Amino acid sequence: MPTPELIAEGDARCERLARAHYENFTVGSWFLPKDMRRDFFAVYAFCRMTDDLGDEAAGDRLALLDGWERQVAACWSGDPAIPELAALQRTVRERRLREEPFHKLIEANRMDQRQSRWATWADLRRYCAHSADPVGRMVLGLFGEDDDRRGPLSDAICTGLQLANHWQDVGKDAGKGRIYLPQEDLGRFGVKEEDILQKRSTPEFIKLMKFEVGRARGLFDEGALLVGLVGGALKRDVKLFLGGGRAILDAVERQGWDTLARRPKVSKKTKMWLAMKALVG
Repeated sequence: MPTPELIAEGDARCERLARAHYENFTVGSWFLPKDMRRDFFAVYAFCRMTDDLGDEAAGDRLALLDGWERQVAACWSGDPAIPELAALQRTVRERRLREEPFHKLIEANRMDQRQSRWATWADLRRYCAHSADPVGRMVLGLFGEDDDRRGPLSDAICTGLQLANHWQDVGKDAGKGRIYLPQEDLGRFGVKEEDILQKRSTPEFIKLMKFEVGRARGLFDEGALLVGLVGGALKRDVKLFLGGGRAILDAVERQGWDTLARRPKVSKKTKMWLAMKALVG
């Protein structure tokens, strides 16, 4: 069992990490009950550290992710030696969090090392089920709401958010040699991969993006039923995520669905309005 001193150090590190990425952690910073913040910080730190290994670590990232997974597993069946994981162990025990979502997020980062294309929508959906959906399940778990009724609705919202970010970043990802648009959809709309990599917008690409934005909107509409099944801070958070995801898609549409020329942005004014709307219902 980690010492109280190690857990306290972990709590401090997790909070610093979360607040350093304030813009991406509005839930923990704005709406969370005070007695839940340290747990959200611990979960956020795990997600951030996992993604940093997959995105930025030097050396053999697959080997590093494997080692990280073994250390994370100790939160359920061992004694973590890393301060952040000591804090996470306390959280998973007190909140009774399932282990599976944590392993899925690590696996998503392995997928990123192995491939930069997704052949079908089913392939991309499976990727999102590892890279996005687990985060929603962790949040539901912290509130004691991760069940068979609410979980799938959360999955729809989280996949919608992942897609919204992908469609916002088509040009940015192309600069890294990555294309998240399913290859089967490129073929269906007659879009050439080379045009995407060279950031040449074509009428075919615009039609494809209209379709993909519509797909993401459908997922938000499906997941919106979750709002009526949760309460309090969690209801506000779900509203905020839905509003934020839809705002990204609106920004894509406003610039004519062309996310190759420039990245559409959601203004700070819109973000604040969404937060206030979620807060007052």
